[in-house]
Amino acid sequence: MPRAMWSGNIAFGLVSIPVKLVAAARDRSIHFHMLSEDGQCRLRRKLYCPETGKEYDFKHTAKGYEIAPDQYVLIQNDEIDKIKPDAGRQIEISDFVDLESIDPLYYERPYYLVPDEAGAKAYRLLMEAMTRSGRVGIARFVMRQKQYLAALRAKGEVLMLQTMRYADEVVTEQELDNVPGPMPLDPRELDVAQRLIDALVTDFEPERYRDEYRERVEELVKAKAEGGTISVSAAEEPAPRVINLMDALQRSLDEARKEEEQPPAKKTKGTPSKRGGGGRRKRSA
Repeated sequence: MPRAMWSGNIAFGLVSIPVKLVAAARDRSIHFHMLSEDGQCRLRRKLYCPETGKEYDFKHTAKGYEIAPDQYVLIQNDEIDKIKPDAGRQIEISDFVDLESIDPLYYERPYYLVPDEAGAKAYRLLMEAMTRSGRVGIARFVMRQKQYLAALRAKGEVLMLQTMRYADEVVTEQELDNVPGPMPLDPRELDVAQRLIDALVTDFEPERYRDEYRERVEELVKAKAEGGTISVSAAEEPAPRVINLMDALQRSLDEARKEEEQPPAKKTKGTPSKRGGGGRRKRSA
């Protein structure tokens, strides 16, 4: 089982439920270290003044907030320490809202909330009540000296906590430039576009989608570690650009229908098709 990274209590009203926070996602990105060209030395970064060349240790630094080009307000570490949020142990639910009312734009990282043995009944009670109501709890808590906004929801047999962005951290569509507004559209093009969407409708099965670049890097690392080489196939020629929108839509729809009419190929479990998914598409009525 993944290791708990925080422990505390869910608090709502006068109820307090002891829980542990467990990461619900893994970082599978490939990370490289910086080495010398011959690979004999791992290189390190250092803190230094570019004007004098003098090096500095982290304990002899301060924080500065830039208020104008090359003008900083100097903040000492002890000043930051005085205003850091208290390292509380409460996930304080202040409100319950409908899940559909939260734009996914606000979500950040997912976690599981696992109960301590002493809180099993209260945990189950809260989860069941949230499931029946269809509501999500909005809460705040402090972890690693940072205050988080979070959403709590029931998922299957567990409670999940998803950290959220604050409103002033979200870029709204009103702030964007060059977004086209309402305009007259060709009914034929709209009809073909809708039929193309219908032809591609399917159930979301996350295991069908893979990070193909990461897999190729892993294959390369494994082959080189074993003293071998890996062949790199030539990149596919890009499809010719189609200027006519109606023609592009129709050709896309024809391709989608052609693939749907082909009998499903036999493949091992978890192996996606060329388009990123296996099985037949659902047809809309």
